[in-house]
Amino acid sequence: MRISSGFRAELMPGYAETRRLDELRAAEYGHLDGHTYLDYTGSGVAAAAQIRAHAERLAGRCYGNPHSENPTSSASTALVERARRAVLEFFNASPEEYAVVFTHNATGACRLVGEAYPFGRGRRLVLTGDNHNSVNGIREFAKARGAEVAHVPVRGPDLRVREAELAAALRGGGGLLAFPAQSNFSGVQHPLGWVDLAHAHGCDVLLDAAAFAPANRLDLSRVRADFVPVSWYKVFGYPTGVGGLVARREALARLRRPWFAGGTIQAVSALGGWHVPAPDETAFEDGTLNFLSIPDVEFGIHWIEDIGIDLVHRRVGCLTALLLRRLAELRHADGSPVIRVYGPEDGDRRGGTVSFNVLDRRGAVVDERIVARDTAAAGISVRTGCFCNPGAGEAAFGIPEPALRSAAHRRTRTLDDYLDVLGLPSGGAVRASLGLVSNAADVERLAGFLGAAYADREPDRAGLRPRERC
Repeated sequence: MRISSGFRAELMPGYAETRRLDELRAAEYGHLDGHTYLDYTGSGVAAAAQIRAHAERLAGRCYGNPHSENPTSSASTALVERARRAVLEFFNASPEEYAVVFTHNATGACRLVGEAYPFGRGRRLVLTGDNHNSVNGIREFAKARGAEVAHVPVRGPDLRVREAELAAALRGGGGLLAFPAQSNFSGVQHPLGWVDLAHAHGCDVLLDAAAFAPANRLDLSRVRADFVPVSWYKVFGYPTGVGGLVARREALARLRRPWFAGGTIQAVSALGGWHVPAPDETAFEDGTLNFLSIPDVEFGIHWIEDIGIDLVHRRVGCLTALLLRRLAELRHADGSPVIRVYGPEDGDRRGGTVSFNVLDRRGAVVDERIVARDTAAAGISVRTGCFCNPGAGEAAFGIPEPALRSAAHRRTRTLDDYLDVLGLPSGGAVRASLGLVSNAADVERLAGFLGAAYADREPDRAGLRPRERC
């Protein structure tokens, strides 16, 4: 196994400027000690200060269900509205132009748009091949209402969407374009200028910011996307179960929810069969909000703002470049690579999400379940599978479209059956992702482990369980 030695973090360009994050990790993230956490695209990590703030708030006062005028209800309502304002400030979004709808997560925000968007004949849904399944699922709403669904594939080893193909798909009528600001599979950062391109073709835009927001500044005064789903636990780890849809008020007004619930209406009659939706963004929220956790979003946003999102961005950029370099340096004795990276192999227009497979001495892919088992045993948290992004995975693994269409008509009961039909040796890739308090030691630990475990060694295939899901 060949890998360069003698690495000193202070010699990495830009890394020394981010030393404050190492001090923060030591002070507030002691629960990371002894573990190598590289799954920030799956979830951020909570600081001890966030947990303390939550406990102190609940111990200091009684909070009740909103939607009432009593003192405990009013106290909750005030904190929820403060959190809405904090979200808008985080994205530099004017409250006159944008509204915040609290959901359970980014998936809930995508479902809200899908179920309420005015799809129909003559309108279309344009999806990039690089989308999380929470966005891909919107196609079912579109198809059910007779709208056309167009897919723009990702191409080439860099797994990017070609803008000319996207522009062609946008022609021919209004509708909705949905794409991620950053891929949760490859880390590719797609051009935010596509928002203006879609608007020029009469389309609204859903910009999935779930993987982008944790380490990148999104300014909605410049990038005027219509719908922006986000999961806050991905940004700062806590709370889980709270996401949001940041939406332009003009676009939100075009949505028509196919149902209503408690807290979403201004007036309703059971016997009369009519209802009047609430006049503001609360019409799109589902019943009682998570009013004991939503205030933690405000604290988390201020936590990130005090640290500085640009500082986080610099740290993640430095470490991503280091990780890519370290993975490329891993070689078998004959000089063949140990690692195959999917997507950009440098830091140009990409985030801190790096997907790869391990290769054995013959160049064959090592089953990702082996890597999952071995890294877990070593105290390293990475993620394996297709990461709920089948389009990027299909492009990365070079699966031809006819094979994918054929598989839909074959009898497959498990993921292993599906892989057999497609002739694939593995069910996915390995994903290492960097975030707020990642450090160079995390990168070195992963690279060192991969080299020691797989370079010039025969992987241990014993005890692998069948795959249950992608």
